[in-house]
Amino acid sequence: MRVLVTGAAGFIGSQVCAALTARGHDVVAVDAMLSAAHGDATTPPEGVLEVDVRDASGMAALLPGVDVVCHQAAVVGAGVDASDAPNYGSHNDYGTTVLLAEMFAAGCRRLVLASSMVVYGQGGYDCPVHGPVDPLPRTTVDLDAGVFEHRCPIGGEELDWRLVGEDAPLRPRSLYAASKTAQEHYALAWAEATGGSVVALRYHNVYGPMMPRDTPYSGVAAIFRSAIERGEPPRVFEDGGQMRDFVHVADVAAVNAAAVEADTGGFAAFNVCSGRPISIMDVATRICEARGGQAPVVTGQYRSGDVRHIVADPAAAAEVLGFRAAVDPADGLREFAFAPLRG
Repeated sequence: MRVLVTGAAGFIGSQVCAALTARGHDVVAVDAMLSAAHGDATTPPEGVLEVDVRDASGMAALLPGVDVVCHQAAVVGAGVDASDAPNYGSHNDYGTTVLLAEMFAAGCRRLVLASSMVVYGQGGYDCPVHGPVDPLPRTTVDLDAGVFEHRCPIGGEELDWRLVGEDAPLRPRSLYAASKTAQEHYALAWAEATGGSVVALRYHNVYGPMMPRDTPYSGVAAIFRSAIERGEPPRVFEDGGQMRDFVHVADVAAVNAAAVEADTGGFAAFNVCSGRPISIMDVATRICEARGGQAPVVTGQYRSGDVRHIVADPAAAAEVLGFRAAVDPADGLREFAFAPLRG
């Protein structure tokens, strides 16, 4: 198949292109080469065309004959304040609407969308007394006192995290999350209006070789790596007990290839995760142990709006797409401790 990949020069997009090419697909690779993602690398890599998805004429010239679009391009990061909203809205949401419109005009009816776990907001929780509940946001008073776990809104009991399935409500809590939720909503409406198909891949914490270093696109694993390389201990926020799912970029590339080749209709969303939850403290510790660096330091600090726990249920991706992560975080993080990063 002929597959157009946006964000093709990025950390994830470049590996998606490699996976698709290895499976015999004809890849058309485009990237806007934003400095926030690529730093001083203003020239696209060989084989990548410098095209912004917001450029309708540029996209229109490339889409004829394309069977599937694999849309990886996005501005990421939670955002600092409300002034960042237009940037997210322009690149992530307006860009996606332009892409969808030009796909329709070109007769392309299949989209694989890079979404994110952030659409779920706070994640899923169970009360030992009252069962599944939606917790209230954590208060500054509790956080300042070192009380980091959510409490039951009914009786005040400490809550336990649970796996989040794709049928969970979408409750974005950051500008980035709002933009990813909007992308999904536009794609869903487009699929229903055109009879097209959309596979939305909700990435959890992606890590691996060539991850960006010290940029808004850096994940926490890369931030820990950078601290160790400076001779400093990684600084872990809260108490380090925050639970996440870390999924290797090779697995993310594999699930994109599976989604491109899947025979799905309408709109379908899937968690992309390892299925092996791990705490933030465990992530820092594994990287430190692999490199022989100083042990992580628990700071007790917190960031307003941070999610305490969010861990995904991998069952739907396994059942429908045949995707099961191949890389265990225990092995992947050990490898990542020495993997090359982007400057």
